[in-house]
Amino acid sequence: MAFISPNSWVLIILDDGSEHLVNVGSKVHVTHKGRIDLERLIDKPFGTRGKTSKGVEFCVLEPGIVDHIFNLKRRTQIVYPKDAGFVLLMLDVKQGDRIIEAGLGSGALCSVFARYVGDTGKIYAYERRKDFIKLAKENLSRQGVLHRVDIKHQDISEGFEESDVDSVVIDVNDSYNHVEKAYEALKGGGRLAVICPTTNQVQRVLERLEETGFTRIEVWENLFRAYKTNPQRLRPVDRMVAHTAYMVFAVKALRKEWSENGPSEG
Repeated sequence: MAFISPNSWVLIILDDGSEHLVNVGSKVHVTHKGRIDLERLIDKPFGTRGKTSKGVEFCVLEPGIVDHIFNLKRRTQIVYPKDAGFVLLMLDVKQGDRIIEAGLGSGALCSVFARYVGDTGKIYAYERRKDFIKLAKENLSRQGVLHRVDIKHQDISEGFEESDVDSVVIDVNDSYNHVEKAYEALKGGGRLAVICPTTNQVQRVLERLEETGFTRIEVWENLFRAYKTNPQRLRPVDRMVAHTAYMVFAVKALRKEWSENGPSEG
């Protein structure tokens, strides 16, 4: 059983369903339903219930990665969990992987990768804006994964310093200009993901992928719809987050043919 510590992040759920992600170290949290004495939660198990100063019941949960993503500080459009999870699977991210991320932003997608590569893996995150780096470090530190990320204040037009990596993710405005750099950094059979906001960008990325030598080229868009959880009136919620991003995936095929005598130019 997991217990709440003095520095734990907790997700407080009030009786009206509203959620509050707070750190116990802040001691007191004020809501529209009354004050919550956070120090009284220390050493109690996650899942415990309590009451606010106004007598309103709440429940305290251990936040998951989705909770952190939706509540992180940000100055950029984030990769939504519905897309981040798909990217994670399409890139076959696993413990020990080495991944290049071009365009760190607020660190949402990076935090997902960092959780799954473990302490034996590494994320090499490139970002040219210092303010984004500062914010991303705060978000990654809050989730306890900053030590798994090597952040580089560097424009990717200069290329990547790493080679033979398992995956490359490109999430910048001119992603099509960096396909060749991604190819050079990937190991044979390594996987590429490109996050695109518009179909115009997708088209240009596809043209570069075909020229470069990638295979298994795919384009995806995910549309998720939540449902109201009233068993007597089960139906979709009135609003949904529809388009969030286009995702282009490809796998590096070597440019040399292989024979019994070794590699030869193809």
